[in-house]
Amino acid sequence: MNRDLPLVIHCYRDIRRLTGLTLPEWDLLIRQGRRAGLLGRLHAMAERAELLDALPEKPACHLTASRVEADRVAGAARWEMGQIAFALQRLWVPVIALKGAAYALSGRFAAEGRAFSDLDILVPRPALEDVEQQLIAHGWLSTHLDEYDQRYYRRWMHEIPPMRHIRRKTNLDIHHGILPETVSRRPDPRLLLDEAIELEALPGVYTLSPVDTWLHSATHLFQEGEFHNGLRDLTDLDLLTREMAGKDGFWDQLVARSQVLNLTRQLYYGLRYTHRLLATPVPEEVLESTAAFAPPQPLKGLMDGLFQRALLPLHSSCDPATGPAARWALYIRSHAIRMPPHLLLPHLAHKAFVTPYRQWREERERARQGGMVPRR
Repeated sequence: MNRDLPLVIHCYRDIRRLTGLTLPEWDLLIRQGRRAGLLGRLHAMAERAELLDALPEKPACHLTASRVEADRVAGAARWEMGQIAFALQRLWVPVIALKGAAYALSGRFAAEGRAFSDLDILVPRPALEDVEQQLIAHGWLSTHLDEYDQRYYRRWMHEIPPMRHIRRKTNLDIHHGILPETVSRRPDPRLLLDEAIELEALPGVYTLSPVDTWLHSATHLFQEGEFHNGLRDLTDLDLLTREMAGKDGFWDQLVARSQVLNLTRQLYYGLRYTHRLLATPVPEEVLESTAAFAPPQPLKGLMDGLFQRALLPLHSSCDPATGPAARWALYIRSHAIRMPPHLLLPHLAHKAFVTPYRQWREERERARQGGMVPRR
């Protein structure tokens, strides 16, 4: 499959290729990289390899601009997490930063050049109501006011409806687990809390342990059903692997922890597709041992076909004709995993018909009040 990989993946796998690109190839790379959210990350990799001075000036400006924006977002996230810690300090509950915010706070390679649009935190389930009330008191409000969405999040999901700060417009997702309680094989959130690591520079704020960070990244990518940033999230796993693999006992700890947390399938997918698409260095014996966690045939072959399409950038030059169908199938799969059929079918019907109709009516009403639609 290597010859058929998009140019942005070839350059990610071997950053030195940037120095030999023609201008038409740069044009294609920038378009693919922007859609994949990888331009800032390519800049960081080129900087580490001391290649920036060898890049053409104008194409390099695109990488630099994306890197500057990613660094701005990371700095804002660090400051915002301090504000969240301040708002929750009276509760004496651990606040665990997740995903992009966690990478930025802990200084991981995966943070370099990585932009993200919201903050994610994990708090203990018993403290969830108090956490929400304290954040409301400090200017955070729920963004999902629809009664159905409120009930869906609070009853079935592993997070409450997303919140947004009334002045700063920062988006915040508050989790009490990393998978919904309706998922049969889900990790006990208390196990994640027990191994969390407090940040010296930000008391009260934690990150997951290194192996838990890796497993959560894989879980988010392969079970959430959202692939608009799929390739970027796959490169997160690649960079986490490259950074952590040098630590003694990492591979044994990762495999053992996946079994404790019931995340063996996510481990299998994460290793399989980072190795296949990004040439992530995974020991052969690890690939062989984790093959026991694969789905049975023919499901294994089907999932290969779906993921290897859905993880490509959403650009016309590399998004196959079957790409939208693959992403749709994985979206349905993500809901089927988290909801039993008697809940899944009504939910999908509501999202397919009721929600768009309500949005259309609300938009029409706003337009009418603005004088754009004549009253009848």
